[in-house]
Amino acid sequence: MAIKTYRPTTQTLRFQTTLVNDDLTTSKPFKPLTEPKKRTGGRRNSGDITSWFRGGGNKRKLRLIDFKRDKVGIPATVVSIEYDPNRSARIALLSYADGEKRYIVQPDGLKVGQKVLSGPEADILVGNALPLRNIPPGTTIHNLELRPGKGAQMVRSAGGSAQLVAKEGDYALVKLPSGETRKVLLDCMATIGQVGNTDHENIAIGKAGRMRWLGRRPHNRGVSMNPVDHPHGGGEGKTSGGRHPVTPWGQPTRGYKTRNNKRTDAFIVGRRKKG
Repeated sequence: MAIKTYRPTTQTLRFQTTLVNDDLTTSKPFKPLTEPKKRTGGRRNSGDITSWFRGGGNKRKLRLIDFKRDKVGIPATVVSIEYDPNRSARIALLSYADGEKRYIVQPDGLKVGQKVLSGPEADILVGNALPLRNIPPGTTIHNLELRPGKGAQMVRSAGGSAQLVAKEGDYALVKLPSGETRKVLLDCMATIGQVGNTDHENIAIGKAGRMRWLGRRPHNRGVSMNPVDHPHGGGEGKTSGGRHPVTPWGQPTRGYKTRNNKRTDAFIVGRRKKG
């Protein structure tokens, strides 16, 4: 997959880049595995805005993704590679030997016609899903569960990959993309390989309208607001805020730790790298 640039016939095209979608094999999703996506515009049930700078955007349909990979021992063939407007990664449509079809997040290198399998007996091949106890240390993985049977919750975005470092007792040590090393139960499932669409991080949006297509409205700074709207607001002329950077609700934003989940502290072996 390559990145496409444009001749600067306008100011926005001078910087804008897009992906060459030569990896996609169809332009329409498999209809039985789609459902409508409700849009809130950042508003809750009482009608007031609780998530700022959201709204508009292209209409989308949700693709129902199989994050559990619970069809154990039934081989599947990759039918198509598709675009998913709800995530940065591509998705692959699998056709199982029993006739059922399901979507999975496409790993890098998985192509149409390839076979995949899930379960303890599966080989260590790209796209296969296994419990961590059956995966050798040093393997690159993604779509990692936190609780057995709940479905993948970690390492699902484009280009993401984790590494199985070691196994200790009932737990595996997994190094996550953030740099954090974490204990995960050996019965949790993971998929072999790295998430595809690795060039996603290199795209330059290039113009404001493209953000509007994504449903993201203009994000203005706190110092441009009034005091009633933000702690940095107000002042005569242009000011820099007059205090250390905070959120609209007064919480410090730079270098301030907000994690408060003591229940899972014991599972974190090495904290993520600063950055």
